[in-house]
Amino acid sequence: QVPLVESGGGLVQAGGSLRLSCTASGRAVSPYYWGWFRQAPGKEREFVTAISWVDESTYFADSVKGRATISRDNAKNTMYLQMNNLKPEDTAIYFCATSFVHIYPRDSNKYDHWGQGTQVTVSS
Repeated sequence: QVPLVESGGGLVQAGGSLRLSCTASGRAVSPYYWGWFRQAPGKEREFVTAISWVDESTYFADSVKGRATISRDNAKNTMYLQMNNLKPEDTAIYFCATSFVHIYPRDSNKYDHWGQGTQVTVSS
């Protein structure tokens, strides 16, 4: 098991910024990908961004490209998502997850450990 804990969500006005954190508690882990996904009310969970723990390759959904930055801190077993110029359509529960599969970083089915999620609400 890889317990993941997200933090940093909250209420922000459109145009504002947030930084989400995801920490793997317990022993050090080495998944291949760490990813962020989100789920808005009445919608399916969707890919946001992912980072390779091996070579720091990054992947972004078109909807957040240019507004999101993903980074990691190996020593802290923590991943970060910086979101700028937030829009009301970014409102969702944001989940972090880890995958030990070396392909398909955008596919939520390849991720086997998930956090409980953190709510992000963007007001217009």
